[in-house]
Amino acid sequence: MRVLIVNTSERTGGAAVAANRLKESLSNNGVKAKMLVRDKQTDDITVVSLHRGILSRWRFLWERWCIFVRLHFSRKHLFEIDIANTGHDITSLPEFKEADIIHLHWINQGMLSLTDIRRILQSGKPVVWTMHDIWPAVGICHLSLQCEQYKTACCHCPYLPSGGGNHDLSTVVWQRKQRMLQGFHIHFVAVSSWLAGMVSDSGLLKDQPLTVIPNAVPLSRFRMKSKTDSRDLLHIRADKRIIIFGAARIDQPAKGFGYLKQALSLLAERHTFPAEQLLLVLFGGYKQEEVLADIAIPYQYMGYVGDEDELATLYSAADVVVSSSLSETFGQTLIEAQACGCIPVSFNNSGQTDIIRHLETGYLAEYQSAEDLARGIAWALQADIPRQQLRQHVARHFSGDAVASQYIRLYQEITAENGK
Repeated sequence: MRVLIVNTSERTGGAAVAANRLKESLSNNGVKAKMLVRDKQTDDITVVSLHRGILSRWRFLWERWCIFVRLHFSRKHLFEIDIANTGHDITSLPEFKEADIIHLHWINQGMLSLTDIRRILQSGKPVVWTMHDIWPAVGICHLSLQCEQYKTACCHCPYLPSGGGNHDLSTVVWQRKQRMLQGFHIHFVAVSSWLAGMVSDSGLLKDQPLTVIPNAVPLSRFRMKSKTDSRDLLHIRADKRIIIFGAARIDQPAKGFGYLKQALSLLAERHTFPAEQLLLVLFGGYKQEEVLADIAIPYQYMGYVGDEDELATLYSAADVVVSSSLSETFGQTLIEAQACGCIPVSFNNSGQTDIIRHLETGYLAEYQSAEDLARGIAWALQADIPRQQLRQHVARHFSGDAVASQYIRLYQEITAENGK
């Protein structure tokens, strides 16, 4: 079986990481998997890059310009919506022609247009589309912001100036997606039950097949290391209780870092733990320096950490990993940390609920409650959960082999249906 995985980037972004790990897992389980990207960042021979010329750059800029105009020349939300009005026709590529399955992932920002996807469908090859956010099921957004217009047809989009209108840009793109899908089926995969629930409600995808398959974590790289040795490497005292928080952008409002700061203030105020015994370890980027102000306990900022072995050291050194995101389709950080023996604490609102078994493998706090988040952190710092038990939970449900086997079964089913 030959599978072509299509994603805008090879390494940048959560979807790219997930797609790359899937390629590796499939290859380890007997599938000839290749990855087609616009932005190639390594010398991996199983990753094929589109030609990066002036035309490719123009496609990216043209889409941004069209969105910029619709935003009345405001940069706000400029990279939070996509319209897929331009892209690359990949159907003539040798990698496309030799593939038995075309597996789409995150294909925005000039990688594929809706017309390009229609051409893929017209080729007759079976298509799987793993959704890392809600975009394929709505008009233009990647995060719905509690808007439920997508259940019928997108309009009055909250990302557009003055809330859009009855026939705004989201409506136009919604209708284009309807035409793209007309007469064809794509087998959609949601990476969590929560995302699947939203997709099932979508008026756009209600007649399309849907499966839930999580993202994979490479257990060979996210190893459970000695806590003492890991802290020595990071120059952290052995008697500290370590809480870890990471995000590509710590200061992005959707990551909810403010709730974690409130929760830590509650812990310090109530003397649940002496502040000097606690240490918050942060990794990722930020643009607004004030995000690191008013943290009630000592903290150590590690900057951006891209190396998986270094991440495994951070997780192994920590006692608790916290995700206070307002919305997560999956929660990759929580899985990686659990694989290294770190207890997860998160809100109970979205994809994290597939990952954490409340009071068994972690704590699910009441949504947007800093009070309950503080309670969860306190519980986790005192919980007697064997580190190996956390890793075994990840191995059973989220290992490369476990995830690859689910995809292989899906590929076989849709290939058989396509051959009838």
